[in-house]
Amino acid sequence: MSDLVSNVLGLTIAIFAVIGVTVLAAIVAMMAIRPIRERRQADRLARCCRDFHRQREQLEAKFIQRAAATGKPRGLRWLDVDFDDDVFYARDRRNGRLKALVAIEVAFEAIEGGGMEEVEAVSNIRAATAEFLHDGTRWITEGRVYFNLLPDATVKYLASDLELVAEDHASS
Repeated sequence: MSDLVSNVLGLTIAIFAVIGVTVLAAIVAMMAIRPIRERRQADRLARCCRDFHRQREQLEAKFIQRAAATGKPRGLRWLDVDFDDDVFYARDRRNGRLKALVAIEVAFEAIEGGGMEEVEAVSNIRAATAEFLHDGTRWITEGRVYFNLLPDATVKYLASDLELVAEDHASS
């Protein structure tokens, strides 16, 4: 009987040793892969930032077209949009996609018959943030605007959905 107990005990120790070595190997592999994964993410972010700057003029034109087509704010026509040079990059926590946020100033005029003709504030320049999306292969825009928020405030406002990953400030 003692031989049987001895064999079972030896087998149990061997199984735990194999499991321990396997777990240890997995931990070491994960630690070795982490810097590689982080480097790839950094390279991808840098590439996306360069792509945004290369396409920026076209993206801004598309943004104006899309934002104006939303009909928001109601009763107003988009006259002019002035884009800031700085760009804030944020990652969507749900899908990992990158967003570029740019401060804008928007000028509107009242649309005849839209109910805003008598409102004095129509001519006021409005501060806002323009949103651009990286769909995994290229930058696009849906014309999404966050009125009364600058990019850093937009990230804070949407902190449960966004995390700031980079800031690109134009040199003075």
